[in-house]
Amino acid sequence: MKHNIGKSDRILRVVVGCVLITGGVVIAGTAGMIMAAIGLIPLGTGLMGNCPVYSIFNVNTCKNKIFH
Repeated sequence: MKHNIGKSDRILRVVVGCVLITGGVVIAGTAGMIMAAIGLIPLGTGLMGNCPVYSIFNVNTCKNKIFH
């Protein structure tokens, strides 16, 4: 799988994902579950290094040519 997310973008996505998941766990009810589920998206893309939306729009923030 080709990486299209750079290091700083990946770190930001993982942090945002963790914050959303943690906030979702703290907030009870449906709103918390939705927040946690939305947090899985940036966390997953940050850990994988590939964003499907970036692929659609041909965006690449990965500077390392090895992973392209």
